[in-house]
Amino acid sequence: MKYLLIDAKALIPKKYHFKVKQIYYRFRSLFYIGNRFICPCCNGHFRTFLQFGIKSRPNVLCPKCGSLERHRLLWLYLKHRTNLFSENLKVLHFAPEYIFQRTFKTMLNLDYISADLDSPIALVKIDITNILYKDNMFDAILCNHVLEHVLDDKKAMRELFRVLKPGGWAIIQVPIWTNRNETFEDQTITSPEQRKRIFGQPDDVRMYGKDYKDRLEKAGFVVKVDDYVKELDAKTIKKYCLMEDEDIYFCIKPNLKDD
Repeated sequence: MKYLLIDAKALIPKKYHFKVKQIYYRFRSLFYIGNRFICPCCNGHFRTFLQFGIKSRPNVLCPKCGSLERHRLLWLYLKHRTNLFSENLKVLHFAPEYIFQRTFKTMLNLDYISADLDSPIALVKIDITNILYKDNMFDAILCNHVLEHVLDDKKAMRELFRVLKPGGWAIIQVPIWTNRNETFEDQTITSPEQRKRIFGQPDDVRMYGKDYKDRLEKAGFVVKVDDYVKELDAKTIKKYCLMEDEDIYFCIKPNLKDD
């Protein structure tokens, strides 16, 4: 079926490619309906998830909404460990995932803005290293697997901190190489081929190590590395197809009035 999608993209104007992709996903999901696995993001029930990745991993991609393990874990965390679904919040969401944005845009308690330089679905076009909003504007920020693509990630972290309100929170996720104590980056590595070989993806510019928390704290955040997934039982982890070793980086901008 993926070849039908490729053929359709060749015939349809680029601005409609994303909509075609979503129609294809919904159609594809009909072939995988079952009761073994559940995607909490789209509430789809499937007999299996699909394989995904440069080094293909089995049973990780939701056939309906395209969520991966990290998206499903983040969804559960937002639902059960934050006030995103219960309080009135002004939210900034970088590189929005389709299923997240589709839901958040309809939630009456959220004043929701999504942003990106390239995403076809982002509501505004913004460089994360130069966020064109005033200081202390947002109650919450979501930024999932973005910073590994940004050359000046420290500036991006400072910008995220700047626009977050005191007392506000941000979830800023990146892939962590747990076998590394220190983050590795080399800006002389510029070709997609080199980056794929060294960093794992053709558009990645670094490998984050265990010092990622320190980098966030240097930008001003108070960071809780939350191993929320370990609070879930084995049945739940299997049902949602989650990774058992992924932490949530929950970042708070200190409220100076409380200091």
